Amino acid sequence: MQRIIPLLLGVYFGIIMVKSEVASWFRIQKMFRFEEAHMYLTMGSALAVGLISVLLIKKLGLNSLSGAPVQIKGKPFQKGTIVGGLLFGMGWAITGACPGPIFAQMGNGEYLAVISFAGAFLGAYLYAWLRPRLPH
Repeated sequence: MQRIIPLLLGVYFGIIMVKSEVASWFRIQKMFRFEEAHMYLTMGSALAVGLISVLLIKKLGLNSLSGAPVQIKGKPFQKGTIVGGLLFGMGWAITGACPGPIFAQMGNGEYLAVISFAGAFLGAYLYAWLRPRLPH
């Protein structure tokens, strides 16, 4: 049962992504062409909910489900983040998918998303292989 709940939540999340058209290649392309605000409003809403949630967690001193105190640690700036973000953004603009929507697109029958998945998998593997040689 512990394995089925995350699977069901993932399927539900994928359905939400498809129904809200966040996984739509056409919506993503329109976002990158600045033709409509749908994706910007969706991401802005998610950012606002996340920000309010983190503020409430800190303010109320909430604990995790296991009972441990929630600790949010900052990360130091790395210039590789800029390069990685540019590569990620270019891949997103070209394929119309980032890691979450790839699965939603495949589940929705958009089988060309398998190519995006293969590219994302190859990119993650390549990063893992090159990581010791990269400046961090």
